[in-house]
Amino acid sequence: MARLGAAVQALVALPIIFVSAAGAEAQTTDKPPFWAYTYNPPDFKPPSDDGQPRHVPDSTVSYTVPQTRDRFLAPDWHPGDHPAMPTVVASGRAPDVYACGFCHRASGTGGPENADVAGLPVSYFIRQMQDYRSGKRTTALPDRIPQAWMISVAKAANDDEIKAAAEYFSAIKPKKLVDVVETETVPKPTVAGWFFVTKGDERQPIGMRIIETPADVGRFVNRDARVRFTAYVPPGSVAAGRGLAAKPEIACAGCHGEKLTGTDVVPGIAGRSPTYIFRQLYEYRHGFRAGPESKPMIDVVKPLDEADFLALAAYLATLDR
Repeated sequence: MARLGAAVQALVALPIIFVSAAGAEAQTTDKPPFWAYTYNPPDFKPPSDDGQPRHVPDSTVSYTVPQTRDRFLAPDWHPGDHPAMPTVVASGRAPDVYACGFCHRASGTGGPENADVAGLPVSYFIRQMQDYRSGKRTTALPDRIPQAWMISVAKAANDDEIKAAAEYFSAIKPKKLVDVVETETVPKPTVAGWFFVTKGDERQPIGMRIIETPADVGRFVNRDARVRFTAYVPPGSVAAGRGLAAKPEIACAGCHGEKLTGTDVVPGIAGRSPTYIFRQLYEYRHGFRAGPESKPMIDVVKPLDEADFLALAAYLATLDR
């Protein structure tokens, strides 16, 4: 899908400015920041099907546009990149359990709109699904489709399906797919499918935002798990995040491992989508993640604000996985 059609300009709320614990300006609003919780406007329509099969580099496979939009199919462009997919990942179970690999891609890489689940510890994966089921894990915008679908699937999936998905994604080595760029200005973003697209020469101040976008939009909407992303972040945010991560009262390495790549029971946070990391910090801070294992994270984020979350997310995204 080489073209996206007309996309709708992203709306950025006017911020209230204050000074954060990291010494940077932050924004606070009645709703979570739009840049981290992008959503399609009511009149958004995906490009129409031109009837042509879709292809991606280094793959002999082809899919039709309807196949790339089928929630019960995980397009498998690169079968050699992962083990054989279990049914719940490859095709799900109609009518309520969508294919895990549809949203999270066949190799679990996901995108800025959801989560990279490759390499997650089995016990952690299962626990998060249980938290979704029980309501202990929700989201700041419950009508936002990526998270609404995740919660719905978690409640509909049975224990065997959850275990199969957990073991499958755990067996895939995670890859760093994000390139972080500090900049004063960013190519003007638009929203297309719960994520940002940047095109054209017009630029605007980045402000206190992270603008994360696929390097190849066509491959991304065709659900190619090898797509890379560029995350534009404010100048100085990486250094600020590095300093925060090392503070004794935060000390990310204490739980997530020396290189922040995780342990047998704790997920890695290095090299992840900074948009995703920001959302998780925000949701811990505001009570949307309150499962049995959440207290250490909640204690860490309580004194922090959105500028701190942004800085931590920007720094973590620069690390190897």
